[in-house]
Amino acid sequence: MDSDSGAVVLAFMAHPDDVEILCAGTLARLKREAGYRVAIATATSGDAGSMTQRPDEISRIRHGEAERSAKILEAAYCSAGCVDLFVTYDKPTLQRFVEIVRRMRPSIVITHSPDDYMVDHEMTSRLVRSACFGAPAPNVLTEADRPAEALGAIPHLYYADPLEGIDIFGRAIEPDIVVDISSTIEIKEQMLATHASQREWLRAQHGIDEYVLAMKKWAAHRGQRIGAKYGEGFRQHKGHAYPQEDILRKLLGRR
Repeated sequence: MDSDSGAVVLAFMAHPDDVEILCAGTLARLKREAGYRVAIATATSGDAGSMTQRPDEISRIRHGEAERSAKILEAAYCSAGCVDLFVTYDKPTLQRFVEIVRRMRPSIVITHSPDDYMVDHEMTSRLVRSACFGAPAPNVLTEADRPAEALGAIPHLYYADPLEGIDIFGRAIEPDIVVDISSTIEIKEQMLATHASQREWLRAQHGIDEYVLAMKKWAAHRGQRIGAKYGEGFRQHKGHAYPQEDILRKLLGRR
């Protein structure tokens, strides 16, 4: 695959570790095989992700974990400064999201499924969708101290699988494309393992232990769809004015 070293892929999710669970293998392939630079953003720094530590303490820990994970892909990382369980679609939040998209300057953006198990994910999906649409419009003002320039075009937008591939009613959400991540599963695992603070949280709140193994189990399930050991599923946003070419399939599809 020809390299495009000027291109950027931005994974913009709700919480630290969402990117690692949902799309890190694809990010690693885009970096290694297509020459993309990687950027990672989250709506929050994970301030509710602990049963024992105060919000400011766990937020600081999780922000640091996210930064260490991003460094594995030599990626930039930032948080939009939202609060867990209170990610809200309003003007100030959308302005911050637009500013992040403009600052990162992606040609591909990956975010949550519009239908997912929790509202933070769904709100982040809506905010990222609007931020991609508004980022090229110079009259969409972010009121940042030093605002980034408007993008030249709306980026390609993809939705990752919802957790366990289902909506809130348990109905399966089928991907448009499954990317073979067999060659990058170790990088995905390494990135997820940096989020050590979440093992105890997930065990207490979600009843899940060994969350790295749970991630690999789902990736193996998705991989079966295309005859690969591991995979990650995506749907492309193809509404009016968004790019229609399936760039992920072009870059990473089976040849």
